[in-house]
Amino acid sequence: MPATQNNEEWNEIMSKVWFVTGSSRGLGRNFVEAALSRGDKVAATARNTGSLDELVAAYGDAVLPLELEVTDKVAVFESVKRAKEHFGRLDVIVNNAGYAQFGAIEELTEQTLRGQLETNVFGAIWVIQAALPYLREQGSGHIIQMSSAAGLIAMPLGGAYHASKWALEALNESLAGEVAGFGIKVTIIEPAAFATRAGKNPNPLNNGYKTEPNPIYDGLRQALAGVAGKLPAGDPAAAAQALLKLVDADKPPLRVLFGQGFYPMIQQAYADRLKTWDDWQDLSTEAHGRVG
Repeated sequence: MPATQNNEEWNEIMSKVWFVTGSSRGLGRNFVEAALSRGDKVAATARNTGSLDELVAAYGDAVLPLELEVTDKVAVFESVKRAKEHFGRLDVIVNNAGYAQFGAIEELTEQTLRGQLETNVFGAIWVIQAALPYLREQGSGHIIQMSSAAGLIAMPLGGAYHASKWALEALNESLAGEVAGFGIKVTIIEPAAFATRAGKNPNPLNNGYKTEPNPIYDGLRQALAGVAGKLPAGDPAAAAQALLKLVDADKPPLRVLFGQGFYPMIQQAYADRLKTWDDWQDLSTEAHGRVG
């Protein structure tokens, strides 16, 4: 057998098949490009597959473009099924689709809050539920959930977004315990700020969706905008290379931060929580009541 044929067969065995939501731009687009560039295959979803034409032209049959709105449960299940049938297996599921809704809790309408949760939380759940039967059958697979540093700490004006990301943290931690026995891995990625919009220094308050502002919160908005605009911008291409190392790891972590800037804040937040619980232990014991 020619050496070139042996190499092709070996590459086929070693390559991974990805299913990535939110592939049109930002981190998702960089993830797809990194996977394809090393010889993996990707089912790339986007609300408009025209945004994926360049990938198809460059990588041909290695990429399967799928039009998908993750809030459509039926469409999600059909897209995952098509990807499995097209490539024969699924190795890496990347729940990346989502957006940020900003506004004070008092400003949130039912529509804006439901929209945030429908996309960020329910959309991720539908993808997981659609993929799990195939991963269980294989006895392998890696679910990557894109969360955020906002899934670990909360700040004013981000209540809806924080709620969605905190929910994903809990859901995927539960999921990890449920599927480990089937050989399925789960990793929650918590990115800091990344320059996903034309290389600009990211200000999340400018990049997300906004509620109709109530003037009473204008001072708070201005103060937070000044802080948010100073966050260090990470490189999406570097994040994509880090993701490749993560999915190739034999024992990947349940949680991992991507980028810099938020780690000291997270350390302080967790230290403050532990101290508060410790300071109020007497009341906690009193709340338990008499035993026996």
